[in-house]
Amino acid sequence: MSLPDRRKVLSLGLALLAGAGLSACGFEPVYGPNGAGTAMKGQIAFQAPETIKAPSDTDAYYLVRQLETRLGRAGAPAFRMDLTLATEEVGQAITADGDITRYSLTGTAGYSLVRLADGEVVASGEVKNFSGYSASGTTVQTLASETDAHERLMVILADQIVTRLYAVQGLTAADGA
Repeated sequence: MSLPDRRKVLSLGLALLAGAGLSACGFEPVYGPNGAGTAMKGQIAFQAPETIKAPSDTDAYYLVRQLETRLGRAGAPAFRMDLTLATEEVGQAITADGDITRYSLTGTAGYSLVRLADGEVVASGEVKNFSGYSASGTTVQTLASETDAHERLMVILADQIVTRLYAVQGLTAADGA
């Protein structure tokens, strides 16, 4: 009969201790029964894409769509989210002839989460990130790449906003009512 590997036993023991330590300090999984992800689902009314101060209504649409995908569409919201959006395209790869073959797309999204019961801003901030696309193919390929880069950037920014909301302590619909 073989003895168990000491490293496996040690790592299992450490994992159990870490789990016990996290539960003792009030740690709850985001999507657990009382977690922020579960509590925030369907509780936020998002600003309509066409009212967001953004260089492109399409970018605003992609941002709101991803936020609603992650947090749900509100029936009876406890919060309202106000958004701002800015994007910028910069040429990154330039040939000797002066043609740009690669673009970098940077984006900044500002957000304010307002409790509807009293109008208090309970969370706000700004997230930044980037995406890129190639412009070396045909016109159709370049336009498809550009559209995809914009959509990917909005998904990234929305996911960053959601992650920050989940980290706000005590931010649940019960706290907002």
